[in-house]
Amino acid sequence: MARGKHSDATRRVPLRALLVVALTTIVGALVAIGVHANSDGADAPPAAAAQDPARVPPLPQAPSTTQPKADANPNPSPVGLTIPAIKVASSVTRLGLNKDKTVEVPKDPDDAGWYSKGPIPGQNGSSVILGHVDSKTGPAVFYRLKNLDPGDQIAVKLSDNTVAHYRVARVAQYANRDFPAVKVYAGSPDRPALNLVTCGGKYDRDAGGYQSNVVVYATYLKATQSTT
Repeated sequence: MARGKHSDATRRVPLRALLVVALTTIVGALVAIGVHANSDGADAPPAAAAQDPARVPPLPQAPSTTQPKADANPNPSPVGLTIPAIKVASSVTRLGLNKDKTVEVPKDPDDAGWYSKGPIPGQNGSSVILGHVDSKTGPAVFYRLKNLDPGDQIAVKLSDNTVAHYRVARVAQYANRDFPAVKVYAGSPDRPALNLVTCGGKYDRDAGGYQSNVVVYATYLKATQSTT
């Protein structure tokens, strides 16, 4: 966003109100252009085509409420993800933004990826981890993500050997055009939360791939120290 001089009237508008306007604008843009999935395997059969999870424009920068623990490394990053109910035990890579300002996705279909522009798992805010649902050779890391149930456990290991523990709150599926980017990426600024994202729904090669996204919303439980 370009910076320039503002009138006194603009300065008097509460920051919260300005953020609401900005976020509303982003939502409107997403509805207009659709949150899409790119296919890495356009020539492969639908069941084996590699799909990217939801790729969204970056959200406006809101004032951070993240408060790292005083005795913790302030800059750890996720390195591992475990979801026993669906037999997931994967590495977690670091994701940023592409040149077109959309969110990167993991290069390896067996890896999950943490959106590093958001909060670290265990800190206040919505931490987002993305993963592929399948690949040209078969199921990928989040193939069974839609099968999770409320109460299922999720653990994210950080580079400082801290493990952030979560409980699944609910699983939702959204059509690409209705993907709630603000809710997923900035929906809980005052508490730790974890959102997992992958593709889902109907596969339509002519329309560009999967037509929906699966989102798992998880509630923070506690942090422990890894012994491995």
